Amino acid sequence: MTTAETSSPTAIDIESLGFDAGAHLLVKHALAALSDGEPLRVTGRSPGWQAQLADWCRAQGHALAWEDDAHGAARVTRGSAEAGRWRDAARTGHADPRAPGAVLPQADPAWGLAARGARVEAGSPAFAFRLDRREEVWADNAAELYAQAVSAQWDPETALDWDVEFTHPPEVEAAIRQVMTYMVENENAALLVPARFLGQIHPHYRELQAALAIQVADEARHIDVFTRRIRAGGGEPALSTAGGQASLKSLLDEPDFSVAGFLLSVLGEGTFVNLLHFLAAHAPDPLTRQIAKLAARDEARHVALGMSHLLHRLQGEPALRGRLAQAVEQRHDSLAGTAGLNEEVFDALILIGAGSLAPEAVRQGFERVQQLMREMADGRFTRLLRLGFARGEAERLSALHTRNFM
Repeated sequence: MTTAETSSPTAIDIESLGFDAGAHLLVKHALAALSDGEPLRVTGRSPGWQAQLADWCRAQGHALAWEDDAHGAARVTRGSAEAGRWRDAARTGHADPRAPGAVLPQADPAWGLAARGARVEAGSPAFAFRLDRREEVWADNAAELYAQAVSAQWDPETALDWDVEFTHPPEVEAAIRQVMTYMVENENAALLVPARFLGQIHPHYRELQAALAIQVADEARHIDVFTRRIRAGGGEPALSTAGGQASLKSLLDEPDFSVAGFLLSVLGEGTFVNLLHFLAAHAPDPLTRQIAKLAARDEARHVALGMSHLLHRLQGEPALRGRLAQAVEQRHDSLAGTAGLNEEVFDALILIGAGSLAPEAVRQGFERVQQLMREMADGRFTRLLRLGFARGEAERLSALHTRNFM
């Protein structure tokens, strides 16, 4: 291409390049450098280039005029139709979430799956995402938590020593097997709840989507590792009770994103972190202790994301606290007829805390589990205070949390 620096109009020569071989790129870029209404003079030598230029201008909405009847040179003026072809780029936000106005209060269905900040062609199909408002889903530190999660991912093959020899008594190994069975079904719920909402969130809120997606991946890894730990001891999964299943089903049945996150992450997974710390401290073998430490680190991020979202939403909607409290009460009432944490899991925790069936060891194990229960309640209470609940209400709601822990 050669460009002639003439006073009027700006000119390009597409030479022998045809529009079927990329000549439109030369015209397109030359037009983009011009002001609105400023013409571009186009000449060329490829057979039929004039007809090709005319077709392209019609498709793009540009005005076209010829300097003579022989169509020796063309004048192309960027048309208003071309500008109207694209939605205003400013309306689609900004790729950088830290930029002013980057994350908009509501996502337009016509933006569809486009990248935030992209220009979207008019006429693109509309996508119906149920969660398309920032206040419904946003967490101010979602991008940071996602970045932390990416850097903290661990490979079970290299992070854990699967060749460790177990020297603890068989009854303690049976207790580990029971607790791991219980943990698998809880992690199944912790995977499915965020996964259920992922497809309902507008991609405009991509940082939140990414944080939830890696949370789902964390839970999938936990399920795999807990199951492998069961098999490492030479056994199979133990008991799953109707009461435990009913407790977890109530999480999956909750249709509200914020309420589900509150019940799962703030109350359930927060309590689960205490349980993992208990195993990290008292499990009889280094494999189980290391599994618990790594899983607890992941779960702490999940709790942080849930807290961040709720703190963001409560700033603009303080009345949400009433709905959160009501959800705890309704869940407690609906599960009142169930047994909650099954006896086998409770006894297994005592035995893990004891390390043996010696009477003095069992007494110590029982005391350790009682301390675990107090730490769980204190943790729930503290998180509820952070969310703005009054002390008395926080104590009451913490006490109403499901006896199944999650």
